[in-house]
Amino acid sequence: MADKIMQRVSVNDSGTWVGTPKDFLDLGSREAVDQALSRLVKRGQLRRVGHGLYDRPGISKVLNRPAPVDLDAAIAALIRRDGVRVMPDGMVAAHQLGLTNAVPARVSYVTDGHSRTLKIDGRTVRFRHAGPSVMRWAGRPSAPVVQALRWLGPRAAEDARIVSTLSRRLPNNMKRDLLQNSRDLPGWALPLVHSITSDQAVMA
Repeated sequence: MADKIMQRVSVNDSGTWVGTPKDFLDLGSREAVDQALSRLVKRGQLRRVGHGLYDRPGISKVLNRPAPVDLDAAIAALIRRDGVRVMPDGMVAAHQLGLTNAVPARVSYVTDGHSRTLKIDGRTVRFRHAGPSVMRWAGRPSAPVVQALRWLGPRAAEDARIVSTLSRRLPNNMKRDLLQNSRDLPGWALPLVHSITSDQAVMA
């Protein structure tokens, strides 16, 4: 069982994939999978990075020790395991897009699952339940932009720097997605989105 699990894990480069017991249940019973994962952790072949979360860590060339877990891969594992949708919260998205210098005190996401706080590789990760009007953007290319705009609020519509930054940085597929789904945005955001996507409107 342990060998089969490692064969599956090794398809991915070290540090790029996080798995849960559910990912291996086609190989055997839950008890057998749990026992095999425990043995692999004791051998140092896998690392337990959270409750029911395992990875094969990469090595930091700078520090010459196991690198921190790939948080995106850990979130993807939770999505697979729990059957939920997840998006970064507004401040995180705004920071990633260069719209704010505010650094989130902790990593936060919104989800259509339950609100909860988890420890992943020593980091506190918060998941906050959000309603359908927010989660309908999950999986869409423009989801980070919408999340950032919701966090910034109506004053963003009056800030020329927001338009300039997003017009310059957003790839065309995100702009097209924003334009095509603008009906799902709050009214105050529409003029801002039309300015950001003006080049797409011309192309169309």
